[in-house]
Amino acid sequence: VIALMCTKLSSFFAATAILLGLFLSSASAKYASIIIDVRTGRIYHELNADTRNYPASLTKMMTTYMLFEALADGNIQLTTSMRVSARASRQPSSKLWLEPGSSISVNTAIRALITKSANDVAVVIAEHLGGTERKFAKLMTMKATAIGMSRTNFRNASGLPNRRQLSTARDIAKLAIRLYRDFPEYYHYFGRTRFTFQGTTHMSHNKFLRDYKGADGLKTGYI
Repeated sequence: VIALMCTKLSSFFAATAILLGLFLSSASAKYASIIIDVRTGRIYHELNADTRNYPASLTKMMTTYMLFEALADGNIQLTTSMRVSARASRQPSSKLWLEPGSSISVNTAIRALITKSANDVAVVIAEHLGGTERKFAKLMTMKATAIGMSRTNFRNASGLPNRRQLSTARDIAKLAIRLYRDFPEYYHYFGRTRFTFQGTTHMSHNKFLRDYKGADGLKTGYI
């Protein structure tokens, strides 16, 4: 299981905790974790924080970062419609079961990506922003390098299995902090515990939001 949590401990203090548990033979370490004070950068705990491992759906944090950046730059709006390709619709679960040729708004896509962890939506976003998922993954890796995620490589937008898609607990923590700091106007999406799409209510995979007082995000991922 891979999980990430960003918790507000008080009005002036926030900590980012990343816990990675991996069950792949290629993994450098079975578990990795890091706890950081977002305000000061102080590290309170780390274990195998720089070992490279498969990030699973934590990948969607970078997909979300790219989408937030496009919003901030004015290239898209929350009401912008994104077309669903046949390739996007064929992605395995977790998904919204989007029909090819249909469309989804950026606002709905954000909620689906964060709350439902929808793989089909991740590809819709990738194709809208990058033309193809492969090109978008290259942009994701470039962005990762630019914000100091020096041991991270992306090969897709969803986090579906790819042995060359690797990151570390420290790098994911850096991404979490950048999401928190760079896009305060959009950070509230990570605190959603449910959303409704076409009459179906989807619950968040992040149980910390319901079970841990003060938790405000960010993302979970599972192997």
